Amino acid sequence: MKKNTRTANNLVSGNITTALFRLAIPVMGTSFIQMAYNMVDTIWIGRLGSNQVAAVGTAGFYMWLAFGFIVLAKIGAQVNVAQSIGKNDMASASTYSAAGLQSAIILGFLYTVSVYLLRYKLIGFFNIDDAYVNEMAVRYLQIVVFAIFFAFVNEVFSGVIIGSGNSEFPFKVNMVGLTTNIILDPIMIFGLGVIPALGARGAAIATLIAQMAVTVIYIIFTRKRKFEFLKTKLFQKMFLKEIIENVRIGFPISLHSLFFTLFSMTLARIVAFWGPLAIAIQRVGGQIESISWRTADGFSSSLSSFVGQNYGAGEKNRVKSGYLTAIRIMTIFGVFTSLLLIVFSREIMSIFIPETEAIALGSSYLKILGVSQLFMCIEITTQGAFAGMGRTKPPALVSIAFNAARIPIALFLSKTFLQLNGVWWSISLTSIFKGIILVVWFAFVLKKYLHKSD
Repeated sequence: MKKNTRTANNLVSGNITTALFRLAIPVMGTSFIQMAYNMVDTIWIGRLGSNQVAAVGTAGFYMWLAFGFIVLAKIGAQVNVAQSIGKNDMASASTYSAAGLQSAIILGFLYTVSVYLLRYKLIGFFNIDDAYVNEMAVRYLQIVVFAIFFAFVNEVFSGVIIGSGNSEFPFKVNMVGLTTNIILDPIMIFGLGVIPALGARGAAIATLIAQMAVTVIYIIFTRKRKFEFLKTKLFQKMFLKEIIENVRIGFPISLHSLFFTLFSMTLARIVAFWGPLAIAIQRVGGQIESISWRTADGFSSSLSSFVGQNYGAGEKNRVKSGYLTAIRIMTIFGVFTSLLLIVFSREIMSIFIPETEAIALGSSYLKILGVSQLFMCIEITTQGAFAGMGRTKPPALVSIAFNAARIPIALFLSKTFLQLNGVWWSISLTSIFKGIILVVWFAFVLKKYLHKSD
C-alpha cells in the first residue's frame, strides 16, 4: 500500500538530527502542555493555602496511577503503528491504532467507575490526620476522575499519531485543551459573576471540560485530516489479536508506571508523618520536577517512533545514531535543569506556595532532586529507545527494582539527622543508579543488534 504523506511521516531517510528534532519538539510541547494542566491548577490552588494543595496532591496520585493503565493501551499501539509504517504496512497500522483506542475506552471506563466508587477508601490510604484535607481530597477526586476517562482516549490518539511520525497535530490539539484549562481555572476556583467560588473542585471541573474538549477535537479532526490508519471502524469488531500484541509490548512499561505510583504513594504516606505542609511540598516539588521528566518523556516518545520506524525498516545505523543524538541533547538539558533547581530553588518554590515555611522546606527538596536530574533524563530517553525496538522489559525491571528500594531507604534515612530530607534523598539516589544501569544495559543490547546478521 502506498504511503500517504498526510497520514505518516517518513523517518527512515534524511538527516537524523533534523528528523529527530522535527518530531521531538512538538512531542515535548505536548508533554509540557500535559504538565501545565497540573501546574496551572497548583499555582492557582496554592493561593488558597497549603491545605488545599495537600488535598489536590493527595487525590492527584490516582491520576498518576491511571497513567499506568493508559500506557498499557498507548505504548504498544504507538510502537506497532511506527513499526508497521516503517514496513510500509498501513493496514496493520490501522488495526493496531483501532485496538489501542478500544483498549483505552474499556480501561478508562473501568478505572473511572472503580475510583469513583472507592474514593473515600482511596483517600483514606494516606492516613492524613486532618479531616478538612481528607474531605477536600475526596471532593476533588470524585470530579477529576471523570476527566481521567477522556485522558485515556486522548493519550492513545496522541500516541498513534506520533507513532505515524506526525507530532504537530497532537501538540495543536492539546494546546487547545491547555488554553481552555487556563481560562477556566481562575473562574471556577475563585468564581466570576454568577459562577460561585468552588476552590479545588473548580480546578477539577476545569480539567474535566478541557479533557472533554480535546477528545471531541480528536474525533472530528482526525477524520477531516484523513489519517488513513485511523479510518478503521472502531465499533465494527474487537481487534483482539492486535490488543494482545499491544498489551504485550505495553505491559512492562505499564507495570513499571503502576509500581512507580504505588511506591510514590507509600512515600507520601511516610511524608504524611510531617503533616499536610510536607504533603503539599511533595506535590509542588513533583510538579516542578515534571519540567525535567516530562521533557525527557516527550523526547523519549519521539525517539520511540524514530527507532520504531528505522528498526522496522532494518536501518541499524540510523537506530544507533538516533539514540546517540537523543542522549547528547538530553545530557545538555539534564545538566541545565540540575543547575536551575539547585541555584534557584527558593525563587521557584515561592511561585507556587508563598508561605515562608513552605519555601524553606521546598527549597531543600528541589536542591536534593536537582542532583539527579541528568540521570533521570538519560534514563527516560533510553526507555524510548528500548520501546522502539519492542523491548520494554529491561527498563521496567530496572525502574521497579530501584523504585521499590526507595521505601526502605526513605525509612532508614528519615530516622537519621536528615529527617524529611531523607525521603527526598531516597528518590534522588535511586534515580542516579537507574540512569547509569539502564544506559549500560542498552549499550549491550545495541551492540548485539548492530552485529546481528539480517
